[in-house]
Amino acid sequence: MGFEHTSVLLHETIDSLHVKPDGIYVDGTLGGGGHAFELCSRLNENGRLIGIDQDAAAIAAASKRLEKFGDRVTIVRSNYVETPQVLADLGIEKVDGIYLDLGVSSYQLDTPERGFTYREDAPLDMRMDQRKTMTAADIVNGYSEMELYRIIRDYGEDKFAKNIAKHIVRMRQEKPIETTGELITAIKAAIPAKVRATGGHPAKQTFQAIRIELNGELDVLTSSIDRMIEHLNPGGRLAIITFHSLEDRIVKNKFRENENPCICPPNFPVCMCGRKSRGRVITRKPIIPTKEEEEANKRSKSSKLRVFERA
Repeated sequence: MGFEHTSVLLHETIDSLHVKPDGIYVDGTLGGGGHAFELCSRLNENGRLIGIDQDAAAIAAASKRLEKFGDRVTIVRSNYVETPQVLADLGIEKVDGIYLDLGVSSYQLDTPERGFTYREDAPLDMRMDQRKTMTAADIVNGYSEMELYRIIRDYGEDKFAKNIAKHIVRMRQEKPIETTGELITAIKAAIPAKVRATGGHPAKQTFQAIRIELNGELDVLTSSIDRMIEHLNPGGRLAIITFHSLEDRIVKNKFRENENPCICPPNFPVCMCGRKSRGRVITRKPIIPTKEEEEANKRSKSSKLRVFERA
């Protein structure tokens, strides 16, 4: 299938950047280039977009979609955590805006052989970057029961995490778990029938947990935000779209820390730690999709946009 993905909170995200026609911007999760196309449409011939993605299919699709903008667009295959190095390699010190869309693309979800989906039977893969050798199957078959329990509990927030981990280990003792279908069988066996009948897909949270662990998603996000803010020009903005509470919590807390980094006790009359604010949080509450967008794109429902402005 072709690389298809409906950009979530498209205009809200690009509007929030206050795009300067001659500015320099970074799309850290280029995907199919939906947000990038909208941003490039607002640049003049002196403006520039640096697009970063680790997925080869995304790079190919975005390159084609953005070719009309010519030299205004530079595309790099990398992880957004490497944004400082990407900018250094291009001789760029500061930019006017950076944005991230942390959702898994529709292409990745709907291409069975990528192993992200729990709706079809396929090899257990889940790699965002297919140059890496470790796959979801390595986690499912190689992690201890306690390690599986930890990631399903912490990253999947599944109350049946302990039982799911136990069933995975029990099943793999007979033979390695190699497909999404086999993993789903183990998960379903661990969840009471009543819960399976009333809730969403029983594998959703476990698949999320394994994907986050495999791709280091939360660690990458946590270690990226401060450095991205550091590379913004005064007035430059960082906009981040998240899709679950774990990501949103990291973004919210990191933005707050950058706005008010003081660690002095509250009873101190003046700040003694010397930590200076690096800017301000623009979104006291996250921006969420309209009802119309939710109806048109069900995958947008859990998305939240938060924005920070550099001082």
